[in-house]
Amino acid sequence: MTRPLIAILRGVTPPEAAVVCEACIDAGITWVEVPLNSPDPFASIQAMTDAHGDRAVIGAGTVLSPEDVKRVKQVGGRLIVSPNCDARVIAATKAEGMSSWPGVMTPTECFAALKAGADGLKIFPASLIGPEGIKAMRAVLPAETPVYAVGGAGPENFGEWMAGGADGFGIGSALYQPGMTAAEVGSRARAIVAAYDQAAA
Repeated sequence: MTRPLIAILRGVTPPEAAVVCEACIDAGITWVEVPLNSPDPFASIQAMTDAHGDRAVIGAGTVLSPEDVKRVKQVGGRLIVSPNCDARVIAATKAEGMSSWPGVMTPTECFAALKAGADGLKIFPASLIGPEGIKAMRAVLPAETPVYAVGGAGPENFGEWMAGGADGFGIGSALYQPGMTAAEVGSRARAIVAAYDQAAA
């Protein structure tokens, strides 16, 4: 089962990248991003894809340029997540055969992202519009559009967001913070997966 959950490992370092990624995968989170404002992010992505590329969709977050898209591809990444909607980044991502998840907040940005070729939408920061905001946008978006809530959505309120129309979630600090052991991340990941499964039931 592939759950619509993306692990956001902001601040992860290359020496720990593979084991932290493994902890997420073993718990049931098989989409993993390393934000590019982490220490040496391309080395971390390389370590993850070398070790677990056959078990997970691994890539980068906070991707702001087409050049970064190409670098992620070179280290084995398959997922590009951005905090913003940049048609150049989306086009570069699709040209490389990768999955594009731009950050959007308004209907205008949503439709611009889809027109540019985005695979799904990352509502960010979701806390600013809430489940009601997503519900309103869902009324006009193509029904098949995957919509993920990122920022303010977590295991304590998955149900509320899903009721509003969120398909999935990106989970950052609730899952990983710099300095955590892989065991701690695994424990948090299992709790997040359990909460998602309960809300989705």
